Amino acid sequence: MHFKLLLAFVDDTMTDAVLKAARNAGATGATVINNARGEGMNEVKTFFGLSLDTQRDMLMFLVEEHLARQILETIAEAGEFESRPGSGIAIQIDVEDAVGVAAQVEKLHERVEEEL
Repeated sequence: MHFKLLLAFVDDTMTDAVLKAARNAGATGATVINNARGEGMNEVKTFFGLSLDTQRDMLMFLVEEHLARQILETIAEAGEFESRPGSGIAIQIDVEDAVGVAAQVEKLHERVEEEL
């Protein structure tokens, strides 16, 4: 079985909605790193040296490759990435190998067979 790593950077207010949407689309779990900071095209505004930007969370999903694009698109929709500029981004990366996922492989195998 081959996997993709999906990384999503979202406003912390959208984390739960994105996690729920990803799970409904086939993700079997996620790792969340809280309080990440990002900077886009526009510089971050400050007030007396204090940052006014919103906190971001980084969500990591290890997903089966046949489900990856569907999950990625679902994440983008739930996070409103295209409709609200600056709301977040998501990418996918090929995974050469993974260990510790044996419990998920059986469940994923059934799901992928249904999808194909």
